[in-house]
Amino acid sequence: MGARILSTAEQRRAELVEAAVEVFAETGYAGSTVAQVGRAAGISSAYAFKLFPSKSELFAAALTRGFERIDEVLRSAAAVVQDQEPRAILDAMGDAYADLIRDRSLLLLQVHGMSAGRDDEEIRAALRGGIVRIVRTVSTCSGADDAAVQSFIAFGQLCHLIVTADIAPTDGKWAEVLTRGIRHLD
Repeated sequence: MGARILSTAEQRRAELVEAAVEVFAETGYAGSTVAQVGRAAGISSAYAFKLFPSKSELFAAALTRGFERIDEVLRSAAAVVQDQEPRAILDAMGDAYADLIRDRSLLLLQVHGMSAGRDDEEIRAALRGGIVRIVRTVSTCSGADDAAVQSFIAFGQLCHLIVTADIAPTDGKWAEVLTRGIRHLD
């Protein structure tokens, strides 16, 4: 069975979503327009609006795509761990996620999603759906208990805070406390 060939509309929709990940990460939900995303994807504004009739629908699709990419990376990391102990798998997943967010786009998209989701049900649903997906993946792939999964997710959110606020261990004792054990700081 061969690979499914996407229609032109499906292909353009996927291109628009990929561009949306970058545009919304850079300028946020409030600071971006569907027309800007269309330009970034090389798609006219009219066609962009035909594919995604609202900005919140496009943002939700970008957020969902971001969580799909995170899920793919976490699953791949878990699959190659030699020591199949939960702690080793969680460590590998954490390292893979840290590598993934080095370019900041997926991290910033999540941060913007948390902010925009407060006032938009469609975005909130995409955010919640992504979180559900990641928690289930971490739990299933690692075999870790609920407390370890919660700690993993909480530690990930701490990493988001450290990266978005540009906190360095040299900023003082408070920063040393927050950054201890964070392996992906540049």
